[in-house]
Amino acid sequence: MPNVTFRDLYEDYPDFHIQPFRERKRIVEFERIIFHFPIIWFGLPPLLKLWIDEVFDMRWISEGQLNILSGKDALIITSVGGSEGNYSKEGKYKTSAESLLTGLQVSLDINNIELKKTHIIYNADNLDEKQLDVFCKELSEILKIE
Repeated sequence: MPNVTFRDLYEDYPDFHIQPFRERKRIVEFERIIFHFPIIWFGLPPLLKLWIDEVFDMRWISEGQLNILSGKDALIITSVGGSEGNYSKEGKYKTSAESLLTGLQVSLDINNIELKKTHIIYNADNLDEKQLDVFCKELSEILKIE
């Protein structure tokens, strides 16, 4: 896909030693940040959480200073192993999958990054070829969001 830089944090930082200055320098160049990850034990993957902790510097949002992330936008594309019904107040987990993303959503908001869309893929562990094709087409359309 043109104009897309794919980054795998687990490939870049297998030892979990994130280089925050290098990452900040990189993300300043991007117009959009796409977070694509599975929800693991009802939260963000550990390395993604660490990346946010290390890279989203609170000094960027200090009162009266220009936030270098202002004006960027983001997409969240995530997957869960359970059904959509399980992720409801009446379901097995008594909460929505989207509510498990609150920390990331607040991190984006406080950095003036506009969240354009959140897309959750349910039953990700059990998708057949036809369902995967449908999700691939959906994701292709989501990536075109302006």
